[in-house]
Amino acid sequence: MKKLAIVFSLMMLMASCTQVKIAYVDVEEILKEYDGAKQAEEDMKAQSQQISQQLDQIALPLQQKIQEYQQSKDNLSAAARQKKEAELMQEQQSFQQQQQMAQQQVQAEGQRMFDKINNDIETFLAEYGQSKGYTYILGSSMQTKSVLYGKESLNITEEVIDALNTNYEAEVPAEAVAPTEEPSPVK
Repeated sequence: MKKLAIVFSLMMLMASCTQVKIAYVDVEEILKEYDGAKQAEEDMKAQSQQISQQLDQIALPLQQKIQEYQQSKDNLSAAARQKKEAELMQEQQSFQQQQQMAQQQVQAEGQRMFDKINNDIETFLAEYGQSKGYTYILGSSMQTKSVLYGKESLNITEEVIDALNTNYEAEVPAEAVAPTEEPSPVK
């Protein structure tokens, strides 16, 4: 019994020496307020707008051809009408394929940017947690709800956003407002 009490006392002493430091962050708030995420969103909007303009430039001649056909179809023979409709349908299908490819390109680029931002945040939080002596930094969002309750003093979201943005500003040159890669033109 005495040995058991000594072992129990040693365990309690060791447990009291190991202090666990826990904090949590609101992941959605970080994504909303992180300058890197804001810049990525602006870059994606600019890329989408550029691709949309390119598609509009491709669509305009097609629309004009369709209108010209609509106006002149009564003057064409049945064979000429069929041939022209087949040509227009083929052009329209080609245009729709270009639209789909452009949409897939934008989605892939968006996913790549989202993955990079998540990786940047996770890497930053690991370094930040280590430097501040945290044992755990939990993340919570409307989807995950991994922190159902936490003292507000343990919520370090604002602190992390400020540090993330300071770190981002130090890494990104001032003139780097536009995306580094130009999206490939839609063909």
